[in-house]
Amino acid sequence: MPKIEGLAPIIDNNSKVLILGTMPGEESLRKQEYYGNPRNQFWPIIYSVFNTDLESSYKAKIYFIKEKGIALWDVIKCCERKGSADSQIYDVCLNDFNLLLAEYPGIKGIFFGGQKAYRIFQKRVRLDLYTNLTLKELPSTSPANARMSMEAKIKEWVMLKTFLLS
Repeated sequence: MPKIEGLAPIIDNNSKVLILGTMPGEESLRKQEYYGNPRNQFWPIIYSVFNTDLESSYKAKIYFIKEKGIALWDVIKCCERKGSADSQIYDVCLNDFNLLLAEYPGIKGIFFGGQKAYRIFQKRVRLDLYTNLTLKELPSTSPANARMSMEAKIKEWVMLKTFLLS
């Protein structure tokens, strides 16, 4: 199985929170877009958190999150994976969070889009380096997380807005 590479971070000096997924799925990698699978609820949830109508273009979505102070990246830089499921991820190498956070000191919180991203980060990243940051697991927006309604997910994700406004 060949190694797959993730996407570059979407971040700027306005970023206050970093949302981390595990590794983009096949459709996202094909499109080179975060949350590119139309069944993924990430974009509808983010826009709902801010009571804004969802835009269709990826460029507009990126502008929107940057304007809100949100950065996107993944815990995993590269791995082996069959399909798109997090459960099929093997032979992981992590992204360099020390470098990213040193370059963007405005990041005050890291929010994880699901259990797997949070668990890998907890297990493999030196948490003592991030004592000044809020770390919070949020429900996965993946189509695989069908046991939770979108409305319930929005209620959890809305804390992001509170954090950005503080």
